[in-house]
Amino acid sequence: MTAVIYHNPDCGTSRNVLAILNAADAAPVVIDYLHEGWTRPQLLGLFAAAGLTPREALRVSRTPAEEMGLTAPDISDDALLSAMVAHPILVNRPIVCTPRGVRLCRPSEQVLDLLDRLPPGPLAREDGQLIIDAEGNRRV
Repeated sequence: MTAVIYHNPDCGTSRNVLAILNAADAAPVVIDYLHEGWTRPQLLGLFAAAGLTPREALRVSRTPAEEMGLTAPDISDDALLSAMVAHPILVNRPIVCTPRGVRLCRPSEQVLDLLDRLPPGPLAREDGQLIIDAEGNRRV
């Protein structure tokens, strides 16, 4: 199985999801979206496939979202998408695409539902909580 991960190498959750994909032999294609950027059609497609609205995909923590006024309840999806294209950091991450679906993998164990098989354990979340134990059993 091949996976695509829209990845931020500075994000612990994104690094952990990438490690899980590698452990599962998912042959991930890594897209550094901060470097590559986004297009409006790309975001619309990813959000639709993941069942997200632009507001649900907006990253507020450690971004300029609040100072840009993007957290106000009257901000339109169109305005959010325009801001996300102009400022890629505003998109929450990581977003993973596999033949089994598309998902914002936050928390990192969300990626397990996109895999054909669980990777060997033990594997933990970035906060240390066990996701898969040493026997390969899913814990969360």
